[in-house]
Amino acid sequence: MSDRLVIIPTFNEIENVEAIIQAVFDVDMGFHVLIVDDNSPDGTASKVLEMQKQWKDQLFLEVRKEKAGLGTAYIHGFKWAIARKYDYIFEMDADFSHKPSDLPRLYKACADGADVSVGSRYKKGVNVVNWPLYRILLSYGASFYVKIITGMRVHDPTAGFVCYRRAVLEAIDLDAVRFIGYAFQIEMKFRAHLKKFRIVEVPIVFTDRVLGKSKMSSSIVSEAIFGVLKMKFSSIFRKKDF
Repeated sequence: MSDRLVIIPTFNEIENVEAIIQAVFDVDMGFHVLIVDDNSPDGTASKVLEMQKQWKDQLFLEVRKEKAGLGTAYIHGFKWAIARKYDYIFEMDADFSHKPSDLPRLYKACADGADVSVGSRYKKGVNVVNWPLYRILLSYGASFYVKIITGMRVHDPTAGFVCYRRAVLEAIDLDAVRFIGYAFQIEMKFRAHLKKFRIVEVPIVFTDRVLGKSKMSSSIVSEAIFGVLKMKFSSIFRKKDF
C-alpha cells in the first residue's frame, strides 16, 4: 500500500489521460493515481478502466454524474484519499502543464517538514511557457492581489500543483469550502494558512497544454477576483466557517 496519491480531475481529456497516467507511474516512486472524471462524453473514463487492467491496485477511477467544477472534484478525491489513509495527497492537472517528474520534489518538501508544498510558477521569477502575455499578466497580477488581500506569503496562491499532508486535509472542513473554480486553489491554501500549517513553495516550470481545450472562463476569473475579498471578510467576521 502506497502512502502517496496523485489526484487528477478530468473532463474530456482523452488526448492526455493515458500519457499522463503512464508518466506518473514512470516516475517509479510508488505513487498511486486517482482519476476523478466528470462523466466525460469523449471516453476518458473508458480509457482509464482499460488501463486499470495493467495497473491493478495502483490506478483508481471515480466517475461523477456531471461536470461540477474543479473544486468539487478535488474535494471528492480528498475525501476518498482520507478514507484510505494516504499520508501525502497531490493535486495535478491532466494536461502536462504540471510535469510528473516534479512530483518527487513536492513529496520531498513535505517529507522534510512542510505541511503543504506548492509547485510554484513565481517563486523564482516567472516560469511559464507558451502562455500569451495577457494570460501571464492576469495570473501574476491575481497572485499579487491575493497576497495583499489574504496576507499569505505565497508567491503562487492560484497554483494547482500541490502536495498536502493528510493532517492538513483532515483539519480543514472540506464541506465548508465554497469555491469550485480558479479560486478553489486560493481558498485551500488560505484555510491551511489560517490553521498555521507550514506552506513551502517548490519552483517549477509551467507549460501550457498542447492537447485538449483549456477550462478557463471569465466566470472562473470573476470568482477569483471578487471571491477572495468575500473569503477574507468571512474569515474575519464569520470565523466559525474557517
